[in-house]
Amino acid sequence: MLGDAPLCAVIPVTDLGRAKGYYGGTLGLELVAEGVDVTFRSGGCEFSLYETPYGGRAGHTLASWKVADLDTEMIELRGRGVVFEEYDQPGLKTLNGVAEVDGMRAAWFKDPDGNVLCVNERRPA
Repeated sequence: MLGDAPLCAVIPVTDLGRAKGYYGGTLGLELVAEGVDVTFRSGGCEFSLYETPYGGRAGHTLASWKVADLDTEMIELRGRGVVFEEYDQPGLKTLNGVAEVDGMRAAWFKDPDGNVLCVNERRPA
């Protein structure tokens, strides 16, 4: 049944070579397979990137990393050139890139295609 099968994100990009460099170099993820698409490993999970003219068109979060220390992760990512998004809309306001909602702290950034990615930390209740 599906409940026993791993779930893998598949992220559309317009330039597979550029995306491979960003996810592997800038984000520091492990490349595990290349072919028509590329597959990376992160935290024991795998996800794929595939090339399509429709890459980057989603205006919502496509993938999120659950981290133990959001502030430390953001410092590391900023040091690698990642720029965090700022939001000021009903129900979501960031300060220095971070939103705090219902016991969660989160920050969003975009890959070179504009795909929205997130790092988030759950706070103990």
